[in-house]
Amino acid sequence: MVKHQPLQVYERQLCLSCLTGIYGCRWKRYQRSHDDSSKWECSWFFILCCSFLLLLVWSYFWLEAHNDYNEFNWLLYNRSAIWKDGTVPILAATLTGFTYTAFLMILALCHIVLGQQLNLYWIHKIVVLAILLTTITGVVFIDDFWQDEWDIVIISLQFTGPFLHIGALAVVTALGWVIAGQVVRVERSRLQVVTLVIYVSLLLVLYLVPLFISSPCIMDRSKLGPRPAVIGRRGAPMLAPEHTIMSFSKALQQKVTALEADVTISLDGVPFLMRDRTLRRTTNVDKLFPARQDHDASFFNWTEIRSLSAGLWFLRDDPYWTVQYMSEKDRNRTANQTVCSLAELLRLAARTNRSVIFSLRQPPHQHPHHQLWVSDALKAIQRSSILPEQVMWTPDWYRKKVRAAVPLLQQTSDEKLPVAELKERGISTLTLHYSQARAQDIRQFSGSNVSINVYPVNEPWLYSLMWCSGVQSVSSDAPHILKKVPNPVWIMSADEYGLIWITSDLISVAIVIGIFIFQKWKMSGMRSYNPEQIMLSAVVHRPSRDVNLMKEKLIFSVSLMWKSSVIRAQTLDRNTLMQQLCNTKASLHSQDSGQHRLWPAGNNLCTNQRQARMR
Repeated sequence: MVKHQPLQVYERQLCLSCLTGIYGCRWKRYQRSHDDSSKWECSWFFILCCSFLLLLVWSYFWLEAHNDYNEFNWLLYNRSAIWKDGTVPILAATLTGFTYTAFLMILALCHIVLGQQLNLYWIHKIVVLAILLTTITGVVFIDDFWQDEWDIVIISLQFTGPFLHIGALAVVTALGWVIAGQVVRVERSRLQVVTLVIYVSLLLVLYLVPLFISSPCIMDRSKLGPRPAVIGRRGAPMLAPEHTIMSFSKALQQKVTALEADVTISLDGVPFLMRDRTLRRTTNVDKLFPARQDHDASFFNWTEIRSLSAGLWFLRDDPYWTVQYMSEKDRNRTANQTVCSLAELLRLAARTNRSVIFSLRQPPHQHPHHQLWVSDALKAIQRSSILPEQVMWTPDWYRKKVRAAVPLLQQTSDEKLPVAELKERGISTLTLHYSQARAQDIRQFSGSNVSINVYPVNEPWLYSLMWCSGVQSVSSDAPHILKKVPNPVWIMSADEYGLIWITSDLISVAIVIGIFIFQKWKMSGMRSYNPEQIMLSAVVHRPSRDVNLMKEKLIFSVSLMWKSSVIRAQTLDRNTLMQQLCNTKASLHSQDSGQHRLWPAGNNLCTNQRQARMR
């Protein structure tokens, strides 16, 4: 009885099937190809890379902009008159899009490494294009709506730059495996040379980037100044409704050194605390005075303002996602909060021996106290029990009059002026946005005995950066978070950073050179292996792993032979070549019981040749 064995048995390639199936919906073996990708597919790969890189920058922007999420929501409220957390849908869409494009990028790189033809599925193409256009739209919107926030990217690079450099170096070094696999191929093309030049140039740039990285945190630890004081900006608005006694009390529990507030003058001349132009966002004015909910807050008298609730909105809107962590007692206390007057804040500060810094908003022209707003604020200060030197006066209007009336007030300014002019105006403290607080300016002002207060600082990384820059104090919406930062997040000397830099570069150079050498050796070994060597080696008993390796090399050699068969047809007898391939297959078949892989075209030709000889 003759036992017939299959001429060809395909091994399962689940990983490769999943790779080509997910990327290009090519789940069958016959759908895959090792041919070069078309220019059309290369163009889509370029679009995918652009989408990924743009989303990477977009994601980094929103990661660092976490310090100012409340400012973004407040700007949205001023435009739409509806309070909502606009960052949630943006973050969800960004995370989804970045994960999707990153996954496709990994699949595409795996195709290149394995020599598979790129063929992105049409649904993926539509989604990638939609992601790219949506991201571009988002960038244009932010540039128009929140343009100043781009400064956070430049500032954050001072803190994250050294670590981003090491991460980028590791990624580009790992890409050397893909680049080497393309460069050392038999076929030479202009694209290979261009790819190699771009890759080497990118490596050189990354090797030299630390020469241009400047961070205040790269300094000797002995030169680190004292920990910056923390000022409760509108109290502790993440823990309690802003500008309420409860909020300021929560801030005092976090050991703040001063309290900051925004002051408006009521219709009857009472200074009270309110950030917005209207009362609609932070009170229940829409319930008690619905017809006047869009009126300016200064056109309400103090009795009307005092009747409003200043805490119910906090429980309803949960602007900082912190209500769920409040105790039942705090929730009840929040619901009973009312609008706070400047006199109440000053009494609380005097009782706890804390300073007060406030900005004063001038009422509209139709307001009866339009010209008396500064006098009303000064009267509130003089009538309170607080010491004048504990009050930091910010408004620039009538500053000489204010200094003459209350000489001991600490004069502050939110305008960045030359040191000589600051001294002339008697200003001892500058309150600046963090985007204006450059390290060299801070050192200059500090050397002239002008203190710097920076706002808003809500994240530990920004607090650490300001600390290393030498600021004296920061205004924060999150004093409970900064309280947990006893030291800068990181600080290292220039020598330590130089050692890390040189070591990283040397390791990268060694790995890249090793990758290119290995890929060259691997490719040359496959090219030097021919069918005759495999036939002779098959007679000797070898482990199955060695036999499989030889068969893989045979497959590669046969592929090259068939690709050049047309050119060699004039000088080489085709029947002789077919007989040689069939003999090679028969030898391998007898050694491995049919558990091997061979090019399907070769099997068909062998079968056809046998049938021809029989005829």
